Amino acid sequence: MIAVQAALTGALIGGLYALMAAGLSVTWGVLRVINLAHFGLILAGAYLTYELVTGWGLDPILTVVVTAPVLFGVGACLQWAYERMNMVEFNSLLVSFGLLMVTIQLATNTWTADFRRLAATENPYATSSLELGRLILPTTTLLAFVIAAVFIGGGHLLLRHTFLGRGMRAFAQDRTVAAAFGIDHRRLGLLVGGAAGASAAVAGMIFTLTNSLTPAVAYEWFGIVFAVVILGGVGNLLGTLVAGVGVGLLSGLVSVIWSPSTEPFVLFLAIILALLWRPHGLFHRRGVA
Repeated sequence: MIAVQAALTGALIGGLYALMAAGLSVTWGVLRVINLAHFGLILAGAYLTYELVTGWGLDPILTVVVTAPVLFGVGACLQWAYERMNMVEFNSLLVSFGLLMVTIQLATNTWTADFRRLAATENPYATSSLELGRLILPTTTLLAFVIAAVFIGGGHLLLRHTFLGRGMRAFAQDRTVAAAFGIDHRRLGLLVGGAAGASAAVAGMIFTLTNSLTPAVAYEWFGIVFAVVILGGVGNLLGTLVAGVGVGLLSGLVSVIWSPSTEPFVLFLAIILALLWRPHGLFHRRGVA
């Protein structure tokens, strides 16, 4: 029963991993930009959520009404800058890593390096849970999964069944031909970059609900988020969700059955084996899915 509880909790937390990875996956798949600054946007979203809850008394979930438009604008501005500088993938990796370092330092200067966590009086979701027989599902992890599923599912439907989504997929597959058919890649890039920023705001809010905050936590996201992006297939939103749940489930099981210290070893061993079998990810498709 302990293993079942750990696996279920891990799978639900995997929703947060998927949401963190979604923006990075789409910008990489559509715009050919490996935007490590996305981790900085998640960190900014988390700290803005903390500030709005502790300083303004907002409900944590309602903070996205403020943070999502703000980070949409920041994400769009970043993409505009990448476009103006004609960034290729490798250069975007280096430049965005520098921007991430700047963001972490700004967060440290503003909020210090101390751990910060929402108090139970400010975060009503932290002390409640859903009981299913002998299984206990914390409300925060349930929210992480439900919000991730809604956000990613909505993004998938937009990409598959709207004119805008078809334009994104065409642009991801062949930029030259897409431009010849009248697709404005600059405006499209701004929309994709802004949407990635908004997803970072939502991911930051969920992270603040469930974890303590410190600027250095952004470094801890690298391994898991890149694992989810690669396993899910770059640009594949549904694959990202499935990969996030799978990574969370595996992490939870390993932590209980073996030990928490072996979790990274088993996780990345599984990733290596999976990529030997499917080099482009378990759920890879051409273009955006």
